[in-house]
Amino acid sequence: MSISPSASGKVWLVGAGPGDPDLLTLRAARLIMQARLIVHDGLVDPAILALAGPKARLVSVAKSRSRHTLQQDEINTLLVREALAGTDVVRLKGGDPFIFGRGGEEAEACRAAGVPVEVVPGISAAIGAAAAAQMPLTHRRSASIVSFVAGQCKGLSEQDWTGLAGRGRTLVIYMGLATADAIAEKLMADGLAPDVPVAVIADATRRKMLVLRGPLAGLGDLVMRHKVKSPALIVIGDVAAEPTDAPLRALALESVQ
Repeated sequence: MSISPSASGKVWLVGAGPGDPDLLTLRAARLIMQARLIVHDGLVDPAILALAGPKARLVSVAKSRSRHTLQQDEINTLLVREALAGTDVVRLKGGDPFIFGRGGEEAEACRAAGVPVEVVPGISAAIGAAAAAQMPLTHRRSASIVSFVAGQCKGLSEQDWTGLAGRGRTLVIYMGLATADAIAEKLMADGLAPDVPVAVIADATRRKMLVLRGPLAGLGDLVMRHKVKSPALIVIGDVAAEPTDAPLRALALESVQ
């Protein structure tokens, strides 16, 4: 698993998890510390990048809705070029590389060029955010199905979410802040009640983590009023409601202390 110079380099697609460095897998942490080249997303927490060695070269390929440092094809080219030149590359992604991380596209590009590639999974943003908010995405009383969708992938209007949200189901939306109003309208047009609970989890697992709750009809206003910024996820379904046992849980914690 160690990284060492070779005639032909290798690309490691590494999941950085939801933000907290303590949630990195052991393999991810070791690769980051040994890396000579790290190509990272903008959502990777600075505390994780700080684990890199003093000789490591860090290249940001941060993306935002309005500005991309590099287009995806250019990122693919960068990974392949560096690997073919003999450099082992750690491609560091927030969450998990294969859940809305375009890791599949990068793996395909590497294989097509004859570059060895390995995937190191990470805790996905959805799993990490829900756990940090103590919000089970599935629960015997309220949800037996959970779905992940992208709020901006291929255009909101082109996506068919019929049946993904509703009784007994949890819907987790990535990249949905900018389209929060349209998301609420889309789901209500599909028959979802305006008072279905929603939660917005921002900066999950980090010190400034924020959890906002409200009804589906007020989702856009919730995001706008609190000026929520990425990284953030939207959770829709009964699991997003305020826990009814919060006082009991707080009391139990106090008794332990």
